[in-house]
Parts: sequence; C-alpha cells; structure tokens
Amino acid sequence: MGLTARQLAERAGLSARFISDLENGRANIAIGRLSVVADVLGVDVGELVASSSWLASTSAGGIEAGDGSRARSMRPRPVALIGLRGAGKSTLGRLLADALVWEFVEVDARIEQVAGLDLASIFALHGEDYYRRLEAMVVGVLLGEPTPRVLALSGGLVTNTPVFELVRRRTTTVWLHASPEQHMERVLRQGDERPLADRARPMEELKNMLSTREPAYRLADLAVDTSDGDPAAVLEELLAALDAQREEQQQLV
Repeated sequence: MGLTARQLAERAGLSARFISDLENGRANIAIGRLSVVADVLGVDVGELVASSSWLASTSAGGIEAGDGSRARSMRPRPVALIGLRGAGKSTLGRLLADALVWEFVEVDARIEQVAGLDLASIFALHGEDYYRRLEAMVVGVLLGEPTPRVLALSGGLVTNTPVFELVRRRTTTVWLHASPEQHMERVLRQGDERPLADRARPMEELKNMLSTREPAYRLADLAVDTSDGDPAAVLEELLAALDAQREEQQQLV
C-alpha cells in the first residue's frame, strides 16, 4: 500500500508497536479496531484474518487488492443517524427503515445484548471507556456486514474519533437536531431521568454538551431539523434529502 507502519498506525488510531504486533500475529485486537485497520488499507476484514492458502486461491481467481472496497461501493450505503438524545433517532430511524424496507438497529440496544447488561449497569459497573470499546466492536461488526441498515447511534459516538471516522466513511450520516429544550422534554417524556440525576443545572449542561459536540455533528452528510415534531413530515424531508444526495453522487460518477 506504500504506507509505513507509523503512517498506518496514525490513520488507524493505534500505536506503531501495536501495528508491529498485529503484523506478526501477536496483537489481541477488538473487531472494531481491526475493521478500522482494514478500512485504512482498503480491504475487507476477512482478508486480514484469512489463511495464506485462502489468499492464494482468491488471487488465482482474479481478485486484486482493493476489490473489497469496490464490493462495498456496490452495496447500499447504510444510513447512520447521529445527534443528542431526544433528537428522534429511534422514532425516525424505524420509520426510515420501514420506508426503505431495510433493517433498523439501535446500537445501544445491540451493545446491551453483547454486554448482557442495560446501559445504566454498563456505566455504573464498568465506566464509559468499557462502553466505548463495546461501541467500537458493535459498530465495526455492523458496518462489516452487507445487510442494508438504518443505524441509530449514541449521542456521544462522535467523541469516539476512530469509530466516528469509520462511520463517516462507510455510511450516509444524518444529524438530527432540535432545540435543547425539546431534547430535554422528549427524553423526560420517555421516562428517562438520567439528564436530571445528580445535576444542579441540567439544561445548562445539556447546552454545553451540544455546543461541544456540534462541530462534529456538522460533519454529517445531511442535517435535518426535527423541531416540527411531526415524524411523518420529517421522514418525507429526510427521504427527499437522501434522494437528492444519491442523484448528485450518480452525476459525479
């Protein structure tokens, strides 16, 4: 690929020593991180873990390096919804998946399945770092599969830089946003009292969080305002935006 080990390490968010261990088969790497390495190299994860005989047979069959990337480009790009809690990711995600006849996956629910714990227990028992490692693994697996999907991502995934970069490369990202007051109202309406737990100024903290994360949210391919509150109307707006983007990409090709 013309990359040094250090360049690969920097692009994958790993240490050069870890890359060396990985090349020599000594590294114990999470599937999410391995997926990032594969993406940087422009190959499928399977090509990194396959036996030498398998690689020889695929080469004999005329599969050249980079075909994994071309195969991915032929698949429908998943749609990944990002934004703070209360933006409407779950509601709109299900509606969008139904409209596209795709699968809908709420990443936090999948993380709970993998951990065998609910989110509150994951954070209480193991902390945020453990949650982010699970998040990287789950997202890496989901994006490595060919199933057309709409993904509802956690509000804080944008702070998990290597994972967010992978999501941006592999999906069409959509930032759903509303006013801080609407975010808070919706979350509380759902019975989630975490925004108020042990917080003296929850609204102020929410606004600060939005301000901190907004630059990352704005990197999304599309942005949709959900303030209207009518899911059907927002869905129509999102479908129109996705169609327009698809047509623009086809013209560029």
